[in-house]
Amino acid sequence: MYTPTSFVETDQEKLHHFIAQHSFATLISVDGNSPTASHLPLLLSQDIVPRGTLIGHMARANTQWQHSESQKVLAIFHGPHAYISPSWYVAKNVVPTWNYVAVHVYGTLRLETDRDRLLEIVGQYVDYYEADLPQPWSIEQAEPEFINGLVDAIVGFEIYIDRIEGKWKLNQNHDHSRRQKVIQALEQDGGEVQQQIATLMSDTLKE
Repeated sequence: MYTPTSFVETDQEKLHHFIAQHSFATLISVDGNSPTASHLPLLLSQDIVPRGTLIGHMARANTQWQHSESQKVLAIFHGPHAYISPSWYVAKNVVPTWNYVAVHVYGTLRLETDRDRLLEIVGQYVDYYEADLPQPWSIEQAEPEFINGLVDAIVGFEIYIDRIEGKWKLNQNHDHSRRQKVIQALEQDGGEVQQQIATLMSDTLKE
């Protein structure tokens, strides 16, 4: 990922938190000369050192898994993003841009076809995404035959992480005054995503 020095984020705890908060990722691999992408939730596990793994599964009917065993893959985690108007700077010789946050995770994919492990992966997904609901659903609430049928229809995998790249493109290449003007404009816009970018920009001013 092209990341000028001003926008680089290397804090591992911050990157891991971002992955946890924006876990619906784009998983990219290459089949011969053709890139393939799937949109999947991926869970970060730090049980395996030094960098941890991403845990996931996809439909068996999705042919991406058939060429991905032991392959280097890329998982992209997308955060909020917003258009930035040059008029907000109240300055000359400025141009429009786009502010955003993204994390790229590179690693080697290993398929997981063991039935017990697949059930464990599905259980981890359910527990993670149901945890904050008023009445969390549990996999034990479904009939075993139904769950077994679902497990037959998926392929699990783990991505052993080689490196993580973070990009916080939030106008850090502009002076404090201009950044404050952009934050104010975003806050006045009223959109949820614009508010998120404004908050992230405010955080960079504290660093």
